[in-house]
Amino acid sequence: MDVARVRQDFPILEREVHGKPLVYLDNAATSQTPLAVIEAFDDYYRRINANIHRGLHTLADEATAAYEGSREIVRDFLNAAETREIIFTRGTTEALNLVAQSWGRANLGPGDEVLISNLEHHSNIVPWQLLAAERGFIIKVIPVDERGVLDMDAYRDLLGERTRLVAVNHVSNALGTINPVQEMARLAHEHGALILIDGAQAAPHLEIDVQAIGADFYAFSGHKVYGPTGVGVLYGRADLLEAMPPWQGGGEMIATVSFDVPTTFAAIPHKFEAGTPAVAEVIALGCAIRWIHEIGLKHISAWEERLLEHATEGVSNIEGLRILGTSPDKAGVLSFVVEGAHSQDIGLLIDQLGVAIRTGHHCAQPLLHRFGVEATCRASFAAYNTPEEVDIFVEALQRVIGMLR
Repeated sequence: MDVARVRQDFPILEREVHGKPLVYLDNAATSQTPLAVIEAFDDYYRRINANIHRGLHTLADEATAAYEGSREIVRDFLNAAETREIIFTRGTTEALNLVAQSWGRANLGPGDEVLISNLEHHSNIVPWQLLAAERGFIIKVIPVDERGVLDMDAYRDLLGERTRLVAVNHVSNALGTINPVQEMARLAHEHGALILIDGAQAAPHLEIDVQAIGADFYAFSGHKVYGPTGVGVLYGRADLLEAMPPWQGGGEMIATVSFDVPTTFAAIPHKFEAGTPAVAEVIALGCAIRWIHEIGLKHISAWEERLLEHATEGVSNIEGLRILGTSPDKAGVLSFVVEGAHSQDIGLLIDQLGVAIRTGHHCAQPLLHRFGVEATCRASFAAYNTPEEVDIFVEALQRVIGMLR
């Protein structure tokens, strides 16, 4: 992969922070955006800006075509069977809440069980807790071992006749662990349960085939796949989506509205896309996925694996540093703590040297508590990062730790 050429697509990488060249290693939170995506966003507001689906004029037709074109791009990206299985949301969080509030509210009751894992982001924990408090079902947690690897024996034991749903992430945002979601889906289906996969951290790094995985639902966010914020995707099997009630009401999601007879709803996916959507964001998301296809996810994944190995080797020689998440199957995330140094202090000081990393609990407090910590430092990699940037990060980290000690 020609990384120098890739970097030319990202104007933000040319800036300086505190007089230092920017080294951006917070990609698990938000990846940067290539110029083609920025231009697609700009072009929409300069030339096309119009509401979609309802209008008959030229701008409305062009906006609708571009918006629905992105739906087909996403369908291909996930290898979904049909475009109507692709619902646009504001992000992974909204997609997971959609499943909880629509499918969950209609199908879960007292005595039912939902399995989640100790690796989950809060967005795949809290919606189920809120609904469980109302509906009376039971949440069971799949544990992880000291490496941050999901305990598959425990998972098999937790599956039972009352299991209705397994809700797990594909890749841990806090540790980088890649979960065996295809095997998990197979086991869930053997017990008559569905599987919902949070793919926010997988979509930028792995080739995803929802049909091969056996996913019933799959969600990801635009801003982690080199696209804009404020847009995400929920894939759902058509038969499930057709049976699910709407979770928001408004324009576009209806067929007929009357005060005299019950309101009827539009066909999927529009039943779940109430109101005016984020049209420019959806179009830009399609452009971002096209950019990923041009580079090639296999090339991106292999490059990030090389960067992760280089970074892991570099920090392993730092006295008092402990890496959290040592799964043999990881995406480009390096999470660590340093004895005698608070993660927030490290994050603030390393920023002064031009290096952007993430510190805190990463919206995964139960997982961090499993390892006996409240916060970690996290460096995460993308297609445009380089080994030289990793070296700058390691050198800056050593310097900061020396200052704190």
